Amino acid sequence: MHDIVNLEGLGVPGVLVASTEFVAAAEAQAVALGADPAAVFVAHPIQDRTDDELRALADGAVDDILRALTAE
Repeated sequence: MHDIVNLEGLGVPGVLVASTEFVAAAEAQAVALGADPAAVFVAHPIQDRTDDELRALADGAVDDILRALTAE
């Protein structure tokens, strides 16, 4: 969250990408930082997935990420 907020502060567009386990934590951090960054959440967990499963998660999220990056 801090990285996205810092990047946005520098004028660099960004999107927070995290697993669904961290929705509440991301919302709490955003409120604490006074920020409202774009965010895309993917299925949890991440750490034990195979490379193919991670690619599938990324493929499933890329359109949402691109949409968030280009939204005005």
